[in-house]
Amino acid sequence: MEFCPKCKSMMMPANKIFKCRNPDCGFEKEIKESFVSKSERKEREVSVLEGRAMGMPTTRAICEECGNDTAYWWLRQLRAADESEVRFFRCTKCGNTWREYS
Repeated sequence: MEFCPKCKSMMMPANKIFKCRNPDCGFEKEIKESFVSKSERKEREVSVLEGRAMGMPTTRAICEECGNDTAYWWLRQLRAADESEVRFFRCTKCGNTWREYS
C-alpha cells in the first residue's frame, strides 16, 4: 500500500503508476518492479466446486430440494440491531438457498 507524500491520501495502482486518490492533488509515482511480490506475479488459482467458490463453513442440514445433508451457512443481520440474525443455508449439491430465523 502506498500513500501520497503530498496529501497523505492512499494511492491506487493504474497502468504501471500509482495515482493519488485525491483529485485536488494529482500526484503520480512509477511502480517499481521490486514492489510487486513474486507470489503476485503468478496466476492465482481458486478452488471451485461445481461452479461455486469454496471457503464458507459447512454444517449438516437437509436440503428440501435434493435431500443432500450438507450445506454452506452464513449469518446476516436483516432487521434492526436489537433483533436476532438470520442464518442462511446453501446446499453444497444443488445450490438451493433457504433461511432459518432464530
